Amino acid sequence: MISIFMFLAALLFLLIGIPVAFVFGTVAILFAFFVPDLGLEVFSVLPFRIFGIMSNTTLMAVPLFIAMGLVLERSKMAENLLISMSALFKNVRGGLAISVVIVGAMLAASTGIASASVVMMSVIALPLMIKAGYDKSLASGTIASSGTLGLIIPPSIILIILGDVINVSVGELFMGALLPGLLLVGIYIVYILIYSYFKPEVAPVYQDVQDVSIKEILLAILPPLFLMLAVLGSIFTGVASPTESAAFGVLGAVVLAKLNKSLDFDMLKYASLETVKLSGMIFMILIGATAFSLVFNELGGTDMVLEFFTQDISDVWAFIAIAMISIFILGFFIDFIEISFIVVPILVPVMEAFGIDPIWFAVLIALNLQTSFLTPPFGLSLFFLKGAAGDMIKTMQIYKGIIPFILLQLLALGLVIIFPDLVFAFI
Repeated sequence: MISIFMFLAALLFLLIGIPVAFVFGTVAILFAFFVPDLGLEVFSVLPFRIFGIMSNTTLMAVPLFIAMGLVLERSKMAENLLISMSALFKNVRGGLAISVVIVGAMLAASTGIASASVVMMSVIALPLMIKAGYDKSLASGTIASSGTLGLIIPPSIILIILGDVINVSVGELFMGALLPGLLLVGIYIVYILIYSYFKPEVAPVYQDVQDVSIKEILLAILPPLFLMLAVLGSIFTGVASPTESAAFGVLGAVVLAKLNKSLDFDMLKYASLETVKLSGMIFMILIGATAFSLVFNELGGTDMVLEFFTQDISDVWAFIAIAMISIFILGFFIDFIEISFIVVPILVPVMEAFGIDPIWFAVLIALNLQTSFLTPPFGLSLFFLKGAAGDMIKTMQIYKGIIPFILLQLLALGLVIIFPDLVFAFI
């Protein structure tokens, strides 16, 4: 029971708004100090665990992929891609929204940073969509959901974290997540086509696009596509590890920025500082979560969860259903990083006891966590979109527009549960 109170105390502090890393560390210290059977001596092994985090070569890919994404964010790649895609789909009803989805998928495969993608698309695409007469709810839903594709389409930061937490190959996890990610892109496009067909006024044909030659389209599409194929291809074929491919990706992003004539000292300074900030935040959360899990396990929390699922319920599908529903509900209130570092490690022993394939289970969690970026009231994509859009769009319009895309994500999650081969197609 004490371990349950510990988990609830952490959730309460998170909901209050206290920084995540401090919540995990503080709750761990408080319960270790006040529970008579523990004491602060339980932290004697913490330095060894922290050293293990520092020397983890898989986690080294996190700051590298962040740096790669930040360089590409400033290289005007998204703007060039959107202009080119808009020209390709200018005669299609809903074509501008489809262009946003495709560009969002390409940015996801090139950067892996959802926040940067949402902000870029909000600044570039939203004014175009409003000018074209698009329904603001559809425009905001398309942009927010397309921006979060970076959570499921490799090279995703969350997939790297899940690979480390669940202890599976990040390369295989990338391969497993590729088809479900593309499936989600396809579902978005089909929904936009059907919705705009039956309600033409929400997504009119937008032909007020500057003429772009085939050469300009190829120059906009091929460089990021080549970088994407080089990074993911080297991982999938086993030529390089995810960390080595991430380092290559950073170099490729710098080369693309140079070709776009957007490489300068200010860009490199911005990318370096933001990489340090984001990486520092993630690793501080990881250290705090390590302290939390250390005390939680000593209090018997993991054993209690394992006993509940394997003895009291003893049904694998009931476990999967409860796990997915719990992650979905928690996603309304707390961030995907907290869920990855606190909730997922509790589920891993149960997953192993039931003999569930860890790659498949990790992809299910990643798809589910993607909704946490979109679900009101604390969906980060909604905040990024509103912040970048300003007065162009109202908060309620964003909430209304995002609901269909949340349902589409749940549909994709259901399809991957029913058809596990979607995960193993490329493995």
